[in-house]
Amino acid sequence: MAPKRPRAAGAFPKPVESLAHAKPDPNALYAALDLGTNSCRMLVAQPKGSQFHVIDSFSKSVQLGMGLEKTGRLSRSSMQRTVAAMRVCRQKIERHNVTRMRLVATEACRRARNAREFIRHVRRETGLTLEIIQPEEEARLAVISCAPLVSTKTEQLLVVDIGGGSTELVWIDLSSVDPRERPRAIMRLHAGFHPPESPFPNAKVVDWISVPLGVATLRDQFSDVTDDGARYALMSCYFEEQLADFSPYLDEQAREGFQIVGTSGTVTTVAASHLGLRRYDRTKVDGLRMSSDQIEAVIQRYLDLGPTGRRRDPRIGPDRHALIMSGSAILQALLRAWPTDRLSVADRGLREGLLYAQMSADGVLEDGPL
Repeated sequence: MAPKRPRAAGAFPKPVESLAHAKPDPNALYAALDLGTNSCRMLVAQPKGSQFHVIDSFSKSVQLGMGLEKTGRLSRSSMQRTVAAMRVCRQKIERHNVTRMRLVATEACRRARNAREFIRHVRRETGLTLEIIQPEEEARLAVISCAPLVSTKTEQLLVVDIGGGSTELVWIDLSSVDPRERPRAIMRLHAGFHPPESPFPNAKVVDWISVPLGVATLRDQFSDVTDDGARYALMSCYFEEQLADFSPYLDEQAREGFQIVGTSGTVTTVAASHLGLRRYDRTKVDGLRMSSDQIEAVIQRYLDLGPTGRRRDPRIGPDRHALIMSGSAILQALLRAWPTDRLSVADRGLREGLLYAQMSADGVLEDGPL
């Protein structure tokens, strides 16, 4: 049975522990930590067939990037919150005797002038070493996390990862790949967007872009606009302007054989609202396909609720009501740029991509269907 989401929890679903019936072999455990602009998230998992089984998890809103737009630096309070969260992660790593791990930081640390100082501080206080990854790797990891959701009918794939500080878009051509091999061709991108030659046709990355606007940074850009509807419209139009350098943006795409996969708290929250879930249920959200009309209807309800109503909505919560509108603005801009009948919802992202990449590199995943 899927774990139940606490009432009035934040809008962006928090991973919960998966109950294991037997203690796993510590030698088979992997950890993946994603420190973003808004949240610190970690998974501990073990390989299971062609995928993995989650043993432990952690998620905490640390708002590391708060104030970064104005000062260009990580604030003392943000760093303290983050270090406290990472101490919990260290305890979980030690409890499970995990030795294989990747702990990565993204946009906030890429942009902050004092990021290196912060990395050293984390090391001193927790013993954990953070690695600042570049946008291309962040995009690649988001893509491979979504491999199990790629339809065998998909010939053109757009993967969208809406983060706290940036949004990654990757366009992939699968038309030359056997339909049954398409999800696995996506997985092979763990070796890079231009993987080495293989006996099987590769997925072709047509283009990718990392827009330095996520739910937190886009919100901060328009924090001085007081009207709720006007702020939303400005955010959506401004984000669309940032897509001008993404080559597929100007190309008209056929709907047949085209799939968009969205991975982010925004997408999963919109899905939960569409389903009317009072408690978040990952099994109902992950892999859900929503029409553009259904998404637009949810966003319109958010606008009708206004800031006060969104704050009281149990699917959004008091701390995330502003973030859901900036995320929705990004989502609407994407649907406007690429009119499509369906969007596939992915309750997965960088952590899952990190796990897949580590396990694939170690050869511990079975070569079976995803």
